Amino acid sequence: MAGDVEKMIAVGIVWGATNAVMRRGALVWDRKLQLRSRTPGHRPRGRLLGHVLRWIDLLLTWQYSVPFLINLSASAAFFHMLGGAPISVAVPVTNATTFAATAVAAMILREEMRVGLTFFGHSQTQI
Repeated sequence: MAGDVEKMIAVGIVWGATNAVMRRGALVWDRKLQLRSRTPGHRPRGRLLGHVLRWIDLLLTWQYSVPFLINLSASAAFFHMLGGAPISVAVPVTNATTFAATAVAAMILREEMRVGLTFFGHSQTQI
C-alpha cells in the first residue's frame, strides 16, 4: 500500500504540473488564433469544420500537446494503479496532490492567482 500511495502522489504531481503548463500552451494557441483572425484574407469556416480545424490546430501547438500527452500518460498510470489500490484512497490522495501541484506550478509560472482563495480550494477565474 505504501508504494501505491507514492505512485498516487507522483500521478497527482504530474497532473498538476501539466495542468498549469497546458493552460500556458492554450494561451499561446489562443493568441495564434487571434492573430490569424486579424489577417487580411482570413475567412471563417463552417461551424463544424471550424471547430474541427481549431481542435487540430490546438493539438499541433506543441506547447499544449506535449504536456497533454504527458498528462494522458499519467491518466493511464492512474487507471492501471486503480486495479490494485482502493478507490477510496486513490481518488482523494491523487486529487489533493493534483490541486496542490497545480497551485505550485502556477506560482512557478508566475500566473496571477489569489493565494488566499486558492489555499481554501476556491478558484475564481476572470472571464
